[in-house]
Amino acid sequence: MEIDRPQTFEEFWPYYVSQHQDPICRQLHFVGTTIAMGCLAISPWVPPAALAAPVAGYGLAWIGHFVFEKNKPASWGGLQHFAWSLRGDLRMWKLIATGKMDAEVASVIASPSAA
Repeated sequence: MEIDRPQTFEEFWPYYVSQHQDPICRQLHFVGTTIAMGCLAISPWVPPAALAAPVAGYGLAWIGHFVFEKNKPASWGGLQHFAWSLRGDLRMWKLIATGKMDAEVASVIASPSAA
């Protein structure tokens, strides 16, 4: 799926989803984001945990992209994509936690604009 310089996060979201079709990649994102949130939660008492958050979060996500998805992370598309990718990670985390991400992927892939 090509990306034509989205102007909003909602325009970016279908591209983000299209880059996360592999379920193992999504699972690695979920685990990494969960660990990162845990690290940030304990960081007031264990300050080095804040440094571990991006390593855990992005480390697992990048393994998912390079090994399973065979693409580069959407966050590598510049500063705006980095911010939107982080927001996308959090939305995807919520959708996975609520059992709705598989349907979201199917919907985006079936969309005529996904071609």
